[in-house]
Amino acid sequence: MSKTGATLARLWVFKNKAPKLRSTPLLAGFFALSISACQPAATDAHSTTNSSWSCQTQDQPFSYSACQIATKTVTQSADSPYSLQLFWQQAERSQPLLTFDTLIDTLPAEQHLIFAMNAGMYNEAYAPIGYTVIAGEERRALNTKEGGGNFHLLPNGVLWWDKAGKIHITESKALKNQLKTGQAQPWYATQSGPMLVIDGDIHPQFNPDSRSLKQRNGVGICADGSIQFVNSDEPVSFYDFATLFKNDLGCANALFLDGGIASALYAPNIDKHDKKQMGVMIGVIETKDN
Repeated sequence: MSKTGATLARLWVFKNKAPKLRSTPLLAGFFALSISACQPAATDAHSTTNSSWSCQTQDQPFSYSACQIATKTVTQSADSPYSLQLFWQQAERSQPLLTFDTLIDTLPAEQHLIFAMNAGMYNEAYAPIGYTVIAGEERRALNTKEGGGNFHLLPNGVLWWDKAGKIHITESKALKNQLKTGQAQPWYATQSGPMLVIDGDIHPQFNPDSRSLKQRNGVGICADGSIQFVNSDEPVSFYDFATLFKNDLGCANALFLDGGIASALYAPNIDKHDKKQMGVMIGVIETKDN
């Protein structure tokens, strides 16, 4: 046998006897240092993780950026340096913050903004049009009126968490009943619409064949106990955006926050720093010891 033939024979044996790799399920709750349904593998160089949170850019099934943090990490406990907060107006309440840069400038010296995005729809004065609670104070009442536009594409919903940091995404009318009975006691809350995923199902009015494509951002609560903040980096339909949360990220409930020119993300670790003006913002703060 020639040297060429011998080489080809060895290659054939290696190819046909090489062991096949199998994927193994990951342990539930293993968060920032592993890959799970709520943490897809990064497909480019823009990815950063630590033991509590991560931000990544992806190019499948479309181009998007995502930041995530474990819900247990943002509970208002003494041993956690991280907190999830909503921001709207400056301390004197004279003007809305408008930009991520202004928000950063107004933070105390011991606080650092990890990542942030716009947190819902607003009017011409940059005031929220839906239910808004900041540090236990209701700024806008729950809006269950019918109307036009994405906000009123029912069912819409509310992202909210109590003082202990337990996070929920609840359909607006269901939350109305919970507020009446005292079952829900939001410490922070932001209302937007439409819902993207409702108890594991995509919003019933979304059309898989829709050609209404826009950049969109939203938030979802995943099965592994993380909360995902996603900003599409290219125009997508509602159906495809919702499918990302349901199938790729494993989020049983997800809420659309806004889209088009209002879609904004601050995540410096993956080189995202939008300069747009907006109403309420949502962000993760790290408080460091003096």
